[in-house]
Amino acid sequence: MRPHEEHRAKGPREAAFWVVTVSTSRYEAASRGEAVKDESGDVAVEMIEGAGYKVLGRTLIKDDLYLIRETLMELLKRGDVDVVVFTGGTGIAKSDVTVEALRPLLDKELEGFGELFRWLSYNEVGSAAIMSRALAGVAAGRLVVALPGSPNAVRTGLRLILPEIPHILYLARS
Repeated sequence: MRPHEEHRAKGPREAAFWVVTVSTSRYEAASRGEAVKDESGDVAVEMIEGAGYKVLGRTLIKDDLYLIRETLMELLKRGDVDVVVFTGGTGIAKSDVTVEALRPLLDKELEGFGELFRWLSYNEVGSAAIMSRALAGVAAGRLVVALPGSPNAVRTGLRLILPEIPHILYLARS
């Protein structure tokens, strides 16, 4: 058995996820009591559960560096969350601060995730893929993923991450 196959086999078969949607417009609409559609969050939950994992909860927050950090730190304190998936706030607009918020909290960054994500995105959207700042890394033995806010980007990112959950968690906890 090759090392990556061995690690995957030793890794946990069960993992609990938390999905965080970062969107000021949706957050403000929800604050006004309006019904909010979160298609990207819905796609994430569907794919995670379809892969046999459980989603413990979902959170909607605005594009705010300190709120994003606070949200991650609170989730890392929980003993029952293995993977935190953020959607939104990864672009290049001034308000897109998810990457800046999360990167300093990571113990290790999985640079290959962003590289492969952009390569796959390039095959779908062309050169616009250079503006994607998808991110993944490990913090406190948990996997943290930041995906662009479009449903298709969530699909692309989770197609990369979900098969490797046992492998990543095994190594992150070693």
